[in-house]
Amino acid sequence: MDVLEEVLPLHANHTSVYRHLQQVAQRLEGELGDEQPFFVAGCQRDWDAFPQPGGPITVGIDGGYVHARDGDNRKAGWFEVIVGKSIPTDTVAKCFGFVTDYDTKPKKRLAELLKMQGLQMNQAITFLSDGGDNVRDLQFYLSPIAEHLLDWFHVTMRITVLRQQLKELVARAPSDDLTKLDADFERIKWHLWHGNVFRALQEIEHVQWTLEDCEEDARTSAKLARAVREFRGYIEANQQFIPNYGERYRYGEAIATGFVASTVNQVVSKRMVKKQQMRWTKKGAHLLLQVRSQVLNDDLRATFERWYPTMAKTDVPLEQAA
Repeated sequence: MDVLEEVLPLHANHTSVYRHLQQVAQRLEGELGDEQPFFVAGCQRDWDAFPQPGGPITVGIDGGYVHARDGDNRKAGWFEVIVGKSIPTDTVAKCFGFVTDYDTKPKKRLAELLKMQGLQMNQAITFLSDGGDNVRDLQFYLSPIAEHLLDWFHVTMRITVLRQQLKELVARAPSDDLTKLDADFERIKWHLWHGNVFRALQEIEHVQWTLEDCEEDARTSAKLARAVREFRGYIEANQQFIPNYGERYRYGEAIATGFVASTVNQVVSKRMVKKQQMRWTKKGAHLLLQVRSQVLNDDLRATFERWYPTMAKTDVPLEQAA
């Protein structure tokens, strides 16, 4: 109990608790080691000699935004936090999180988590994300047989937004040509669901041209045309990561990161976004995420027991203290 009081005081004021929490997080960061460009180890001959791996691992990565604080500036905006969850077939799931513009070793962070879960270089692993460059770079060079997929949820969400914008445009400027575009959006969604990116891009291009030629409300149609053009760029940039979602779904394989949404709520929203509406520095948010992840992964007590071996003899619930 004395050691716990020293490291993470139970009866101290908020400032003391926050200071000690930062010290714990910084020690965790110091143990992480240096960043590396890739973490694939060995060669095919080595991988062939490995024992039979466990079941596949599914890793979902998503982002959230946190109120920023910059001194006394109350209008510092937001900054992005990346949160992920790794779900092995044979062991417990674990989550991680970091601040995009602050963390200098995100790939090392994810690699260590996968190593903790027993990842072998001959083991199947699937990464699902929204296709952002920062997230995509995080996933590469962690496994030689990794599968990288564009999250279906983010695809269909973008189409839903475009259809809603079209509905508003038709309400302002009724037109049979514009009304027919909703069916085009449905065909785009159908083609993408079946992994037919070529046909989907053709349909997107047709919608874009139709909107650019629209004369009823040039300003509004141009806005939607710009959104469709951006969607086209999004699909083109991620086309190699678009599978046949329908086929994967029928075989019970992961196609979306819905499980990460709850992780974002657990790791980020409870402390940083929702009711409390607190503002954070990037450093403060990042360090809190490290301790929060340890708590959610049930790793915090083991970490303290490794640092302070005598603590293994106590029954203090460290998770509550954190």
